[in-house]
Amino acid sequence: MTNWPPGSRTPWFLKTSFLRQLPNLLSAARLALAPLLFTLLWQRRYGAALWVIAAAGVTDGLDGFFARLFHAHSRLGAYIDPIADKILLSGAFLTLALDGAIEKWLAALVLGRDAGILLFAAGAFLFTKSWQSFPPSIWGKASTVAQIAFVVALLLHFVGYASQSLVTFGMWSTVALTAWSGLDYLRRARTRL
Repeated sequence: MTNWPPGSRTPWFLKTSFLRQLPNLLSAARLALAPLLFTLLWQRRYGAALWVIAAAGVTDGLDGFFARLFHAHSRLGAYIDPIADKILLSGAFLTLALDGAIEKWLAALVLGRDAGILLFAAGAFLFTKSWQSFPPSIWGKASTVAQIAFVVALLLHFVGYASQSLVTFGMWSTVALTAWSGLDYLRRARTRL
């Protein structure tokens, strides 16, 4: 006796509506964590903020895992997953800068690069009247990893588990990779236009 429908590699019980929506629900949960993270950062409750970041990281990993496991890739998930990541990361930089925990120019660099990418995408859509895929480059992914690592190192420093030299290294890595990825996106945008 088999539970496998003909022509499918996924058991029928994994094809339920809830399981197919699980990746999107996890992305939405990560998005819902954003106000809590920003509040904790503003209140300088850095230990609790680390737990929220850990939960966001776990949901980020699980949504991709479940999307592959249940063959549950969706257009909604393709939009909500990176949006949740950007809101969490950009909001963390903004909150930390407004509170004086990091330099304002650093937050301006990170937010400015993302704003530039969004403006390019909007401009390309307006002028071409069609949505073109603009996937992240290896440099864009590297800068995102550096930004996440910097925020985590900073919070670990604030709670006494990381040295100032690690924070400084993370900050300059973030600056270099964010600036380089911004130039790379600009180069790619010019070749597309």
